[in-house]
Amino acid sequence: MFAVIKTGGKQYRVAPDDVLTIERLGGEAGDLIEFGDVLMVGGEAGAQIGAPLVAGAMVTAEVLEQGRGKKTISFKKRRRQNSRRARGHRQLLTTVKIFEILTDGAKPSKKPAAKAENAAASAGAKAGDAAKAEAGASAGKGAAEAGAADAGAGATAAPLFSAPEGKKDKLVDIKGIGPVAERQLNEQGITTFAQIAALSDEDIERIDAHMPFSAAQISDWREQAKALAAE
Repeated sequence: MFAVIKTGGKQYRVAPDDVLTIERLGGEAGDLIEFGDVLMVGGEAGAQIGAPLVAGAMVTAEVLEQGRGKKTISFKKRRRQNSRRARGHRQLLTTVKIFEILTDGAKPSKKPAAKAENAAASAGAKAGDAAKAEAGASAGKGAAEAGAADAGAGATAAPLFSAPEGKKDKLVDIKGIGPVAERQLNEQGITTFAQIAALSDEDIERIDAHMPFSAAQISDWREQAKALAAE
């Protein structure tokens, strides 16, 4: 049996146990989600095509993971205007596994495996004695404190570069760098034209990985900074 569903403005042909990656949906790993926009249902008895949707049909799936797609670069150049703009984008994605294809208003009969495992683990924990429960609470408290310490360490992470001594340059003089981008660069230790002009390809890749700027943008800034640093 198969069905054709619509989600995120796209159509997908799915069957039970299929794994597919779609545009971001709400939910965490192990959650059960329902697709109500079913355009077609097919099986051994034939196919039923909706007008536009199949009445009483629904497809259920389990969320496997939330992630992001590969970075795509949008580049725009205006001739004779000395204007170039590059923007990076990574689409938010959700990976799901199809459980059931339901028709005639039937209700879901399955629960996600992750949810079932969590329920079994909870039942086992409740069945334990008080000593085990206390030990688990202590371990949970220690994990929470460790997580808080990690979060604090991440919040105070060292900048990518060491800012040179002396007066800062007005990085906004570089086309493509606004006040917000200038502040973000300063926070990472980039404060002068000379620094940007001296960036290596490896430095550009590091900035691309840790900051909301694409490699094409940074390369363009580097070329402009070389001229500004020479003035």
